[in-house]
Amino acid sequence: MPSLPDRARAVVVGGGVIGCSVAYHLAEAGFGEVLLLERDRLTSGTTWHAAGLMVTFGSTSETSTRIRQYTRDLYGRLEAETGQSTGLRQVGFVELATDADRVEEYRRTAAFDRYCGVDVQEIGPSDVAALFPPARVDDVLAGFYVADDGRADPVDVTMALAKGARRLGATIVEGVPATGVLATSAGGGRRRVTGVRTPVGDVEAEVVVNCTGMWARELGAADGVALPLQAAEHYYLIVDGVDGITPDLPVLEDPGSYGYYREETGGLMVGLFEPASAPWRLEGVPSDFSFGTLPPDWDRMTPFLETAMSRVPGSLTGGVRTFFCGPESFTPDLQPLVGETPEVGGYFVAAGMNSIGILSGGGIGRVLARWIVDGRPDVDVTAMTVERVQPWQTNLEYRRERTVEVLGTVYAPHYPYRTMRTARGAKRSVLYDRLAAAGARFRDVSGWEGADWFGPPGEHPLTWGRPGFFGEWAAEHHAVRTDVGVFDMSFMAKFLVQGPDAGPLLSWLSANSVDGPCGRVTYTPWLNQGGTVEADLTVTKVDEERYLVVASDTVHRHVETWIRRHLPGRAATVTDVTSGFTLLSLQGPRSRELLGSLTPEDLSTEAFPFRTAREIEVGLARALCLRITYVGELGYELYVPTEHAADVFDRLVAAGARPVGLKALGSLRLEKGYRDYGHDVDNTDPVDDVGLGFAVRVGKPGGFLGCEAVVEHRSRPVRQRLVHVLLRDPDPLLFHAEVVHHDGHAVGYVRAGSYGHTLGGAVGLAMVEVEDVDTVGAGSWTVDVAGRSVPCDVSLAPFYDPRSERVRA
Repeated sequence: MPSLPDRARAVVVGGGVIGCSVAYHLAEAGFGEVLLLERDRLTSGTTWHAAGLMVTFGSTSETSTRIRQYTRDLYGRLEAETGQSTGLRQVGFVELATDADRVEEYRRTAAFDRYCGVDVQEIGPSDVAALFPPARVDDVLAGFYVADDGRADPVDVTMALAKGARRLGATIVEGVPATGVLATSAGGGRRRVTGVRTPVGDVEAEVVVNCTGMWARELGAADGVALPLQAAEHYYLIVDGVDGITPDLPVLEDPGSYGYYREETGGLMVGLFEPASAPWRLEGVPSDFSFGTLPPDWDRMTPFLETAMSRVPGSLTGGVRTFFCGPESFTPDLQPLVGETPEVGGYFVAAGMNSIGILSGGGIGRVLARWIVDGRPDVDVTAMTVERVQPWQTNLEYRRERTVEVLGTVYAPHYPYRTMRTARGAKRSVLYDRLAAAGARFRDVSGWEGADWFGPPGEHPLTWGRPGFFGEWAAEHHAVRTDVGVFDMSFMAKFLVQGPDAGPLLSWLSANSVDGPCGRVTYTPWLNQGGTVEADLTVTKVDEERYLVVASDTVHRHVETWIRRHLPGRAATVTDVTSGFTLLSLQGPRSRELLGSLTPEDLSTEAFPFRTAREIEVGLARALCLRITYVGELGYELYVPTEHAADVFDRLVAAGARPVGLKALGSLRLEKGYRDYGHDVDNTDPVDDVGLGFAVRVGKPGGFLGCEAVVEHRSRPVRQRLVHVLLRDPDPLLFHAEVVHHDGHAVGYVRAGSYGHTLGGAVGLAMVEVEDVDTVGAGSWTVDVAGRSVPCDVSLAPFYDPRSERVRA
């Protein structure tokens, strides 16, 4: 085996397109000594057999779209930089829509992608036929065409990145595997990377990056790092003798037929994303599997093949040159795993590309390199951060069930209310059976079964229009606005922070003042050194050395890790008590009356004002009661020991509280304009820009993390603001990524949307560019909803109860 240096500042493990891109971008940034280790040869594993599509159309994530654009541009300039071809051919790309729902989806996507700079054009069937003559277009309703997209050669791209990395000073060593990392205790219950282990000796390093693709889970497991991804069979075939196939044909994609199509060395490549896939090697990918293929399952795949090939009828009579089956790795939610792991500091990951490693490889490498160099990412990573996943998701049974479904979601319609159906029931509230008996329809909430809405038995087809349960959803919404409802929010992340330094620690992490009198709950953003938001949550000071931190389910591990990173040197501990307490949120104008009938506690405004936190009696239980709301009404959160929760819930319902689901929670909170980190707020947002400046205390004693950046940001002109949007037409719906126009100019997009049943129209929170923050509502405002320009009202203040009089009643 080759010899290795004794140390490097960064060791990148894995020589596919992602690993080579990370090495290239770290070297380009001048990070220091960069060493890439590849156990076999560059491109072995999955890179060598990738289809090489270069597609910028199709995502409603700004981060994903920018990553794709950067990747395409990088591959375009690498040849001039390195002398190594990338095989980039911008022959164009066409997406087909063959039913009305896909037309709706792609019109929404196209509007957003155009806002991001993708030149996508809607075309008719005759245009599709002219661009790709071998295709059948009799059932095509529309096509979506990007002239600058196309294809690249996966091996050439990787070699160009590797050559560029070497030219910039990186060292690439083939034939040497990494078997694990070296780490030492960093305090706070975490470890810190000190190097990597290999068969030819250890290498010291400050940073290790796991870019090992379908081996990433096993490499991570060697050091207690949970990376839930699983290899699955992926198919394509190459057919010769198809009339009209030329090298200049655009890439064609027809999700309704499960297929993508492009020219390949004179033949037609037909690739497949079938609706139900087959996991491969659940027990682990063999270490010596490099440039191998898998035996194809003709019986399973024949129906899907026939459907895909029927889009290009000539392929059915041509000669099959190659029927290829190879593994690709997939994550539980079809988002990549990127970032620093919560278990080990300095251990970064870029894996789980879900079959889009080539078209996103350049951008992923740039994002992770900047993350490492700068200490924080410079793009929104809330959907891809490795901190979102949980260790139990690496279980064999979970991977076996979920992988069957997740590959199929690549080409499934991306309906707004779709939830995963496999690997369900992992986490159930103690109230699950009661909620089910009340008619709850559940959805996956970070592994929990969350009651989404309540109604009689029956199926409601997914749709871009009003769902079949719209009436039940509206009734729940109105019950909270006019009477009283109870939400089971057991899934919320709850942490007990204790010790003599608990107060000073949380005061440093919190932009708001959280270390005041006991019995006080405080909403606060947590910021990073750059003054942008890392989380928004509540901190309750129970007593002088005991605090309860409550955050949303999506940032469960992120919040815990953020606390632990700042624990060393402080006399404090953090304990995850999520499962120990059932959170019952009692909300509505009659909530005081109802709760007062179940407790001897004086709940009057004078005795129990807004933001009070106190232990109270509720029947046979004692609960920590917080007067707080996430829906904009008089309300209370009850943190009930789990063993008492069923009794308390039964008493609340018997007294008249209506069980309410998460659909209503979403519509209620968006009417009031309450923020939700990971949906309408992300890690790149300055805290003032998202309207959270009211919860920032720049003058508090001792300051807080990010304080100087907030002060500096406030000295600059306002450029953007998160605003409230209300459509004037009651029929169109808002979900996410609808483009907002001001006086005819695109100025931003909706980050989160729902239906305002109280307000009589769709509502949302949108980040928009502003010239004068004091005149945000002036002029003509519209929202592009699937190609239709819909007039709207825009305001910095919420449309519902802007002075929060109902909250403080």
